[in-house]
Amino acid sequence: QVQLVESGGGLVQPGGSLRLSCAASGFSVNDYAIAWFRQAPGKEREGISCYISSGLDRFYLDSVKGRFTMSLDSAENTVYLHMNSLQPEDTARYYCATGRYYCPADARYQEYGLDYWGKGTLVTVSS
Repeated sequence: QVQLVESGGGLVQPGGSLRLSCAASGFSVNDYAIAWFRQAPGKEREGISCYISSGLDRFYLDSVKGRFTMSLDSAENTVYLHMNSLQPEDTARYYCATGRYYCPADARYQEYGLDYWGKGTLVTVSS
């Protein structure tokens, strides 16, 4: 059974950092792409990035480029989203998702084929 569990969210001051985890079970994160999304209160969900172990991962959201990175712990079957220089506008519930084995080059297809989603972890950036 495929399952994704996000963790690592919390309250952080502007300029701070957090590391979010997406722990996978029922499949290997070495074989499938892991996509990250977020949804702020009252706003639509937006795609952030997509990680694939082949190295062809992508960041789609311009506002996080240069601040967010991703990594993989194969032993833990977990993908991480490292978030630095956090700002209040980064406040949102963050989700990971999977279901395909590639990261699309076109951001319009970010949600294509993502059949499995976690429940999210809340990130609040505030002083």
